[in-house]
Amino acid sequence: MTVEKVEQVEQVLRAIQDDYPDDFAWCYGCGQLNENGHHFRTGWQGENTITIYNPSPDHIALPGFVYGGVVASLIDCHGTGSAALMLHRKNGHEVGDDAEPPRFVTASLKVEFKKPTPHGVPLKAIGTVHEIHPKKWKVDVEVFANDILCATGEVMAVVMPSTFTKKE
Repeated sequence: MTVEKVEQVEQVLRAIQDDYPDDFAWCYGCGQLNENGHHFRTGWQGENTITIYNPSPDHIALPGFVYGGVVASLIDCHGTGSAALMLHRKNGHEVGDDAEPPRFVTASLKVEFKKPTPHGVPLKAIGTVHEIHPKKWKVDVEVFANDILCATGEVMAVVMPSTFTKKE
């Protein structure tokens, strides 16, 4: 996928993170209000979920390769965003319909690096979501750079408990 094509996809992608309320939009990975964060955006691509991300020049492990922590962060936030998309749809809503989406946090994260992730190309995370329990969802994620499968992951995402709020 060319950079131009990725930018077009990013522009039209309706992302669940766009509907997160301000008190939940600060995550370093996907929070739109965190000016230093990655700003991952997760939407639907058919029955799967998709996040496309262009690592910045400083996201390197070695010249020419993406730092693995960025890949892990992409898998993490793609997983929680995917679970939110699926439960939102199960509840009869879609992104942008003015209904506040459910909020998820990560219960567990497993990442397997399959090949070195080349820098300078868009990364594409594709997710498949499975309901384990009404409040617990498993998301299988594959991360590609061009057509190269660079990493896989499993995110166990749980509905954020009401006690998981900022303490004054």
